[in-house]
Amino acid sequence: MNIKPLADRVLILPAPAEEKTIGGIIIPDTAKEKPLQGKVVAVGNGTKDEEMILKIDDTVLYGKYAGTELEFEGTKYLIMRQSDVLAVLG
Repeated sequence: MNIKPLADRVLILPAPAEEKTIGGIIIPDTAKEKPLQGKVVAVGNGTKDEEMILKIDDTVLYGKYAGTELEFEGTKYLIMRQSDVLAVLG
């Protein structure tokens, strides 16, 4: 991974959106519900006020509008502050 988040930020690979059909009609990507969970693929070092508690490979839940989308080598990621993560799934 060539992306290294700074300070208290984490890089998340969102889970793929579920493919839904209604009566044989496939819903386009633009109408699909955004996933609210993903896998942490990189973490920053934290700050002097906030220790980094998330680890690479943690599966996390985050808010619907959390983070900033970015695309790197054809893959879409989210980068957000650790405090925007709502929970770690066990």
